Amino acid sequence: MMSMIKPAAAITLLSVSCLTIMVGCVIVPGLSEIAAQLEVAHLANWLVTLPALGVVLAGPLAGRAIDRWGAWPLLLIGLFCYGGLGVAGVWLPGAALQFVDRLLLGAATAIVMSAGTSLIASFFQAEARLKMMARQGMAIELGGVVFLFIGGILAAINWRLPYGLYLFSWLLLALVVVCVPRPARQIVAEAGAESTTNSDRLLRPVLLAALCSMICFFTAIIMLPQRFATEGVDAAHIGYFLSFVSLVAVLAAALMPHVALQFGPYPTLIMAFICYVLAHLEFAAAPNILLCLPGGILLGMGFGLSVPLVNHMTVETSQPQERGRQLARLSMAIFSGQFLAAFMTYIPGNISMVFIAAALFAAGSIAAVRKLAFRE
Repeated sequence: MMSMIKPAAAITLLSVSCLTIMVGCVIVPGLSEIAAQLEVAHLANWLVTLPALGVVLAGPLAGRAIDRWGAWPLLLIGLFCYGGLGVAGVWLPGAALQFVDRLLLGAATAIVMSAGTSLIASFFQAEARLKMMARQGMAIELGGVVFLFIGGILAAINWRLPYGLYLFSWLLLALVVVCVPRPARQIVAEAGAESTTNSDRLLRPVLLAALCSMICFFTAIIMLPQRFATEGVDAAHIGYFLSFVSLVAVLAAALMPHVALQFGPYPTLIMAFICYVLAHLEFAAAPNILLCLPGGILLGMGFGLSVPLVNHMTVETSQPQERGRQLARLSMAIFSGQFLAAFMTYIPGNISMVFIAAALFAAGSIAAVRKLAFRE
C-alpha cells in the first residue's frame, strides 16, 4: 500500500478538484456581457453548459487513457489543455468556434477530474480515503465560492479578464510536477475481466445516485436566480445566497464521513435526497428570499452528503486497474445531471411547479436508488 503523501501534494490534488466547478462558473457573473461581446448573446447559456456535455462525450476515452498510461501523466496533459482551451475563448469569433472550444474544454475537464481523483485513491486507503474524498467535495464547493467571487470582480473591470482564471490550471500543473509523486503502476491481472464486470454491476446504483443528485442540485441553482429576479432581488444578493448554499455544502461534506461511517453509505445517500425533497418544497412555498434560507441549508446538505460520497463509493468498488474508467463514468454521470437539469426549466407552469417537480423527482430517486442497490 502507498504511504500517505506530504501535505503539499494533498493540497495540490485538492486544488485540482476546484477546476471541475470552475469550468463554467468563472464566466457566470459576466455571462450576459461576455456572450454579447462574443456575438453569441442568443446562446449565452450554452457557454456554461457545453463543457458538461464535453465531459460526458469524452469520459470513456479519458478513462481508458488513464488506465492505459497512468493518472499522473494524463493529469499533466489535462491541466495543460484546460488552461489553453479555457483562455482561448477570448479570441475565438463566432458561435461555431466558441462551442467547439467549450466542448474540448469539457474533454480536458473529464481528464483532470478522473485523473485527480484516481491519484487521491492511489495515495489514501480506507477511512483516510473517505476523509480525503470529503475534503475533495469541500474543495469543489469552496472553489465555486472563490471563483464566482473573483470572476465577478474581474468581469466588472473587463469582460475578458475572467478567462485569465483558466490559467490557474498551469500553476497547478507546475505544482503537480514539483509536489505530487508519480505512483507505482498497478499490475493488471488477467483475471480482471470478471471483477471489472462485477464492479460495473455494483456501481449502477452509485452512478444513478450521482446523476439524480446533480439534477436535483442544479435545478435549484438554475431556477433560484430566475425566481429571485422576478421578485426584484439584485444580482449581488442572488450571488450571496448561492455562496451561502456552497458554504453549507462545504460543512455537510465535512460531516459526511462521520455520517457514512455511522449509518452506512446508502442510508446517507437517502438522507441527501430527503434534504433535496424538503429543499425544493420549501422553495416552492417560500414567498421571498429570506424565507428560502432553510431551503438553501437543505440544498447544500443534499450536495455535501451525496457527491463526495459517490466519489468514495466509486473508488472503493473499483479494481485498481479499472479505476480510471470507473471514475470517468462517474464524471459522466455527474456532468450529465448538470446538463439535464437545464431541461427542467421546460416544465409547464410557473417556477413553483418546477420546484415541485424537482421534489417529486428527488423522492422518486430515493425509490430508484434503493431498488437498484437492493437488487445489486
